[in-house]
This record gives sequence, structure tokens and C-alpha cells, in this order.
Amino acid sequence: MEKPTLITNGKRLDGRDQNTLRPIKISVNPVKNAAGSAYIEWGNNKIVSAVYGPREALPKHTQDPDKAVIKCRYTMAPFSSLEEHGRPGMNRRAIEISKVTKEVFENVILRDLFPGNEISIFVEVLQSDGGTRAAGITCASVALAASGIPMRDMPYAVSVGKAEDTLILDLDKIEDNYSSADMPIAINPRTQEINLLQMDGELTPDDVHRGIEMVIKAGEVITKAQREALLAPYEMTSEKYKASI
Repeated sequence: MEKPTLITNGKRLDGRDQNTLRPIKISVNPVKNAAGSAYIEWGNNKIVSAVYGPREALPKHTQDPDKAVIKCRYTMAPFSSLEEHGRPGMNRRAIEISKVTKEVFENVILRDLFPGNEISIFVEVLQSDGGTRAAGITCASVALAASGIPMRDMPYAVSVGKAEDTLILDLDKIEDNYSSADMPIAINPRTQEINLLQMDGELTPDDVHRGIEMVIKAGEVITKAQREALLAPYEMTSEKYKASI
């Protein structure tokens, strides 16, 4: 495919400007046998996350007597993408994203409350259109909150890239393929601590600083969506109770 022009007259291929997120919808507990779960639609991405535990870490040699062990598995359903990384199984990309997702949550879960236990986080991409690691982290964060596992913060993630010499927020698949840089970032919103920063391509130090500012600003929208998803079941229960009296 010939490289498309990603920005024309300040507008991207899907009509967004450089600072606009794709639409985000989040719901909680679609997986009933999990301790907590969440489903996210972020643009054309569709992802489900489920959390199990805390439970005894097995095999026993994996146990940590001082804190819980976090296990994370990110996978893409074989029908989620026409590209190579849409194949089933734990390919190199899935292993890498599983690792960085695990590290994000190791930094926020209060693991010392659960010595000798494990907490398992699953992220399954049902449909992919760029930015699945960021959307997966955002979704898993809601699943963990729904499980009641205590955390210091509820992280979110989104990517910044560069196209036609312009920084752009929340890259879709075409932008990811043809932009000159892609930088996924995860943030702890309460402290604005950076919990993950990766980069593919080249950005100047000024680009990095401005990109982080864009992500923090976008976090206001993402965090609001996360919190509203967690509150929605309680609001529905409250409305049903009011209707019954």
C-alpha cells in the first residue's frame, strides 16, 4: 500500500484533529466467573480483560513470601487482525506487551497485602485497530478496580505519535503503520507518575515533553470513562431501588 497522507488541512484521515481521542466506551464485569472484568471499545478496538485472585501462587516455587506475584497474559484472537500478530498463541509481540502490562500493575497493586498469592490479569483483543496495548492497560485497570483488589492508583494509557511533522494523539492502525514515531505512555492519574513509556521511531526531547502533556490532558477524558464505568452498576441499582418505593 502506498503511504497515505495522514494529515490534510489539520485533519487526520478519520476527521480528528491532533489532540482528539477516538470514542471510548467501557463496561464492567462481562466475565461473571472472574474476580473482576471489563470490556472496552476504543475506536475500532474491542478488548476484554479479566482478573483472577488473589489465590495461592502455583507452582509453589513461584511464590513470594513477602508479596503477591502478578501474572499477565495479553493475547490477540486469531480473527482480530489480518496482520501477522493476529495469529493465535504467544508470539514475541504478545510476550512483550504481557511483560510491560505486568510491570504497570506491579507498580500500583498493594502486593504486600497478599504474600504467597498470585493475581492473574488476562487481556484478550477481540478486534484490533492500533493502540491495543494502551487500551488493554486501560481496560485491565478497570477490571482490577472492579475486583476490589487494592491499588495505589488506577492507571490509564494512550499513545502519541508524529505524522507529517505534527504530534498526534491516540494513533489508529494506519497512523501506527505510517507515522514516523509511536510512543505509548501509561500514567497514574492521582500522582501523574509515568508508569510506562516506550518509543518506536524518533522524537525530539521537546516532542517527548509535549507528548506527555497531551497524554495527561487526554487522561481527564479516559479517567472519567473508567470511573463512570465502575459507577454505572451502582447507579442502575439505585435507580431500580428508587423506582420500587
